Amino acid sequence: MTWLYETQKEETNMKFQLAVNLERLDDSLAMDEVARHTLEMVQMAEDGGFNIVWAAEHHALEMTIAPNPFQILTWWASETSKVRLGTAVVNAAYWHPIKLAGEAAFLDLISGGRLEFGLGSGAYQREFDRMHPGLLQTDGYKYMQEMLPAVLALWKGDYAHDGEYWKFPTSTSVPKPIQTEPRIWVAARSPVTYDYAVANNANIMCWPFTRPHAEAELYKRQLDEAIAKHGGGADPIFALMRHTAVYENQTDRDEAINAITRVLGQFENLYRNLDDVKNGFPKEIPLHELEGREQYEPSMLEQNLMFGSPETVIDKIKIYEKLGVDEFIYYASMGLSHAAQKRSLKLFCDEVIPEFQQGGL
Repeated sequence: MTWLYETQKEETNMKFQLAVNLERLDDSLAMDEVARHTLEMVQMAEDGGFNIVWAAEHHALEMTIAPNPFQILTWWASETSKVRLGTAVVNAAYWHPIKLAGEAAFLDLISGGRLEFGLGSGAYQREFDRMHPGLLQTDGYKYMQEMLPAVLALWKGDYAHDGEYWKFPTSTSVPKPIQTEPRIWVAARSPVTYDYAVANNANIMCWPFTRPHAEAELYKRQLDEAIAKHGGGADPIFALMRHTAVYENQTDRDEAINAITRVLGQFENLYRNLDDVKNGFPKEIPLHELEGREQYEPSMLEQNLMFGSPETVIDKIKIYEKLGVDEFIYYASMGLSHAAQKRSLKLFCDEVIPEFQQGGL
């Protein structure tokens, strides 16, 4: 394994975040069982030292059951006490600024000031075709760029908006966040989104998907270039997400590889916009039939993702830390059985996180 890019950034006290979805890959699991498991994962993360838990926004897809992340996070807020609660991410094109500002502020109020506000531009053309017909997914970032300053202004007080995508007379957010300035996060992949995030004092969440470490290096370079472009004074949090499975035996390793392979087959269906979805379940595309997808080979998946023994996972995270990653996002949702998800998360909490706490390095 070759790691090409290093920075001079000093090692920091790495923090950890959990991204977890209510997910079903088929109808064999009852929905209440899925909900109960997801909450238990959140509570394990809080007890185990995670800093933030994230809820997504997706529509009409059983693999990510998240029609409103604020409902999910308000539920989690009622069952936790200290872990911070973030949207990863709200799709700006599906919302109106006044509604989004109020929903986010209400979560901050209910949770006692634990809101982390993550905004993005959307993932699947299939969703846009249903939620915002006529809008290309590749243009979703334009809505994000108009949405963020409008929400921030509404949080401060009376504000009228005359933009390209929304227009409204003087209004405000009711309620207001109880945090003076809730932290803002932008899901970034391209130079334009890194530039926008830095220009608007937002933190970064990135996802190299199944690509090798070079993709993370690319994202860090894009962030550094954006910071330099804006005078070099910005210091956003740089968080990186990977599918994560920690295991100690061959059986759990094989289950993780098989689960992620199945999920990736469904992802490919959505990314290619094949529209082969029945009752919310995307048909799985056999990955071995795809050309140019070497990163889907089992050995490459195990190398590129946060897969491995606790010792291997610790080593991988330390390499990201040297790159300049401030916080690691443990992406738990990948079709693993609930028992395997909990075994993995427990190993991470018990054996990985302590290595990065004060005195552990």
